Amino acid sequence: MKLTKKNTRPLLIIVILTTVAGAFTWALLVKILLLEGIDISLTTGRIGFDIQVIAFYLSINPGTVLGIGAGFFIFMRL
Repeated sequence: MKLTKKNTRPLLIIVILTTVAGAFTWALLVKILLLEGIDISLTTGRIGFDIQVIAFYLSINPGTVLGIGAGFFIFMRL
């Protein structure tokens, strides 16, 4: 699918959903590997801001990055 003004919303929805799915999948994989005795930690520290009234932080892992790529790939194949 070509990117136009009409389909930017579906692109954002697909990318957000695949990003969240990728992050959760990676977190699950890390937990399973930890049970097997393999300790890997490729998650970044907390990235964000805190202005005393509101705080917003993200933790990025390889699943997040793969999810973003998968979202664009899925969108282009539709």
